[in-house]
Amino acid sequence: MFLNKLFAFPIILLLLLIVGIEAHAQSPAQAPADTAVTDLDFYLGQALQNSPLLKDYHNQVLIGEVDSQLVRASYRPQVNGNSTNIYAPTVHGWGYDQAISNGGNFTTVAAVTQTLVGRQHLDAQYETIRLQNQGRDNSAKLSEQDLKKSITEQYIITYGDLQQLTFNRDIYDLLQKESTLLKDLTEKNVYRQTDYLAFLVTFKQEALLLQELTIQYRNDHGTLNYLCGIVDTAATALRAPGIELQTLPDITQSIFFRQFHLDSLTLRNSRSLIDFSYRPKANLYADAGYSSSLMYEPYKNFGVSFGIMLSVPIYDGHQRKMQYSKLDIRERTRSGYKDFFTRQYSQQIAQLSQQLKATEDLIGQINEQVRYSQTLIEVNGKLLETGDAKIADYILALNNYLNAKNLLTQNNITRLQIINQINYWTR
Repeated sequence: MFLNKLFAFPIILLLLLIVGIEAHAQSPAQAPADTAVTDLDFYLGQALQNSPLLKDYHNQVLIGEVDSQLVRASYRPQVNGNSTNIYAPTVHGWGYDQAISNGGNFTTVAAVTQTLVGRQHLDAQYETIRLQNQGRDNSAKLSEQDLKKSITEQYIITYGDLQQLTFNRDIYDLLQKESTLLKDLTEKNVYRQTDYLAFLVTFKQEALLLQELTIQYRNDHGTLNYLCGIVDTAATALRAPGIELQTLPDITQSIFFRQFHLDSLTLRNSRSLIDFSYRPKANLYADAGYSSSLMYEPYKNFGVSFGIMLSVPIYDGHQRKMQYSKLDIRERTRSGYKDFFTRQYSQQIAQLSQQLKATEDLIGQINEQVRYSQTLIEVNGKLLETGDAKIADYILALNNYLNAKNLLTQNNITRLQIINQINYWTR
């Protein structure tokens, strides 16, 4: 009887059902009427705004700017007030030798010192701070990228929960409507009570699953709020992530590769600083004030003095060569990390691209299975109304549809996660 009724449906009706099912399956999950709707950009904005790590990097860059000012100030004239007052008395012939102590020394002067340094040496020190700031800025961008990736991952997981929750709520509503109909038909002896009880078991299982999915959604939504620094236990409805596959930049232009370039510049600058440290150093000195032993006409001991101090490196046990060797070792280490990263990057992108293609192909096949399964449900649903379908067949068709739909949701989420992982490398 089931086959007769099934073939009795016109082919046009089946085609219309398939088209209608496909359109319904592609429609986005509807948000509950009593909850607000938020999107991925909102959570990314909150996470970036609340992240203490990003604030830390920002403050470190500000500190670096102050360091540049400190270097500039340290090579300006330094003025200090110095006062030394010593009294060495002689009692009954006992005391310091007057030829050495002069009985005392009283000095109060204002001294000015000026370090003479070449412009290139000063630029090298500024370059050190500039490279440090660029490294901090790049680290901040890497941390921002990591944060965006983790927030997007959790958002996708939570959105997947909502998709399953919405879908199972629709199934529950469908079973609830069918339950009233089957109850009437069972009371009229169209269906056996055992068949109706089997349907009720499925109905109750769906109700329990709906509660479980609600709990899971609220838990994952709470984790999303936690990661973003949002103090709120309410679960809002989520819009579709809207993640699109982005074009990957040349690896040498990415922020992940930039740190290797900055490290190379830092090593080169360190070599320059070593060279400058072995150049002669000169300091100008001048002071003015009062200096006296108070032994002869102390009121005339006001005066000035000035001079130059010169330091020329001669021999230090070949330390310069040793410092060069340390830089060479660090350069080999940097080059090794860079080559390994390049190979890993290429391998990971190729693997993710392969996974994405396989997942998209599988989604196409599952979509076809979902369309056929839902068509069979609707056909069986119409036959149930006339008592021409078995409840067991309807339940079997429903379970097949549930399995196919859940598999579709899981693979759609997997696809979004893969795209998120690829987009992580696009900056």
